[in-house]
Amino acid sequence: MTEQDRTGAELEGRMGDDAVPGAGDETGADAASGTEAVRRHFKLVIAYDGTDYVGWQVQKNGISVQQRVNEAVSDLFGEAIEVMGASRTDAGVHAEGNVASFFATTRMPADKIAYALNRRLPEDLAIQSSEEVDWDFHPRFDAVEKTYEYHIINRRQPRPLKRRQGWFFHRPLDVEAMRAATAPLIGEHDFRSFASIHAQTKTYVRTIYSLGVRSEEDEIIVRVTGSGFLYNMVRIIVGTLVQMGSGQKRPEDMARILAARDRKAAGPTAPARGLVLLEVVYE
Repeated sequence: MTEQDRTGAELEGRMGDDAVPGAGDETGADAASGTEAVRRHFKLVIAYDGTDYVGWQVQKNGISVQQRVNEAVSDLFGEAIEVMGASRTDAGVHAEGNVASFFATTRMPADKIAYALNRRLPEDLAIQSSEEVDWDFHPRFDAVEKTYEYHIINRRQPRPLKRRQGWFFHRPLDVEAMRAATAPLIGEHDFRSFASIHAQTKTYVRTIYSLGVRSEEDEIIVRVTGSGFLYNMVRIIVGTLVQMGSGQKRPEDMARILAARDRKAAGPTAPARGLVLLEVVYE
């Protein structure tokens, strides 16, 4: 057994009260048979309130979600580990189902890792599930579909309990007009008009599979599923739809905005706090 393997095994054995049933249990079958811990690949589904983070990716100007997960995984397995993420969400953007993966040398049952990590993470960040995956799995490049929701608080006065998870917009919005404006965006298109000028990409072509607008009491929720999204794409689409709903633009303008392939043709970028990454889907 290598020194690294011994460190991992000792850590799992020392967890004591910090452990969950079945996680690193030295009395299990592997320990009894003398089987050494092996290098394995794990997938995590991660939820977080992005308000107090500088985004997913590690940065020098503040604490990121990735940094917190790196720290928890490294502490759990006793080695320096960096997780790979499926979506590099911006500062203030939330997630219910972002995905990451990492390699570790351990005998710990894969489904117990989520529980062990959550004991090491802050309350605004939690692992929803953990599982072992193939060695060549990549959370970003293997994704075939992503779904986002954007929440707009549309009422005369703010809702303090929603201030971190929605864009407060006090003027009335015409949901039917917003819904009518979505049709030209569905399908495969060049979405250059809906990409930040800071987007770094080889192609602006993306596919939107579905784009819906629904109203729930004083909330308007925009839900979009696609093959992938450009930098700020969902937030710019929402900002443009709000212009349609407030009468600043007409629903029939959406086709012209898309065809322009010019960021100046579209609406403003909606605030980050209303955006939630719901799910990343793999084949």
